[in-house]
Amino acid sequence: MARRILGIAGAPGVGKSTYAERLVAEADEPAAYLPMDGFHLADTALSSLGLLDRKGAPETFDAWGYAALLARIRTVGHTVWAPTFERHLEQPLAGSIAVAPDVALVVTEGNYLLLDEPPWSTVRRLLDECWYVEVPEELRHARLEARHRAFGRSAAEAHERTYGSDERNAHLIAATAPAADAIIRPGR
Repeated sequence: MARRILGIAGAPGVGKSTYAERLVAEADEPAAYLPMDGFHLADTALSSLGLLDRKGAPETFDAWGYAALLARIRTVGHTVWAPTFERHLEQPLAGSIAVAPDVALVVTEGNYLLLDEPPWSTVRRLLDECWYVEVPEELRHARLEARHRAFGRSAAEAHERTYGSDERNAHLIAATAPAADAIIRPGR
């Protein structure tokens, strides 16, 4: 059995996770959901690197580790364990997602799947296709502020994060959209 890997890319707050989870739930074959966010560096590592205030930027992920996992996922015959990201803790959790041997489709999602610089360009080569999700900016901003508030940030902190680091990252990610195999606009 040849396992396929579909990437879902887009800026923070566009609904990548929701879209990817829906694709997996509606698949007519065994499928698994694998978020890139499990490869966030832990806050302790980010602090030691002086990157904690940039959390979410490309250099704050273990992109080589993510690429290595995607390469392992191509191997069928044994279960591959992957990390996830626990939003309540704001930390990655190792060994949380099982990709069973019978899984034919893996849907992975993340911000930088289309970024054309190492190590992210290695990730892109491991995907059979990569789709880019976009929604109106007002909706994306509202979702991000609501998410940040739901996970304990004050209104001011949520606003700062949404229009600060999240927005800087969104501009970088938007520039990668032309490299996508398809542009997805949910709800249109």
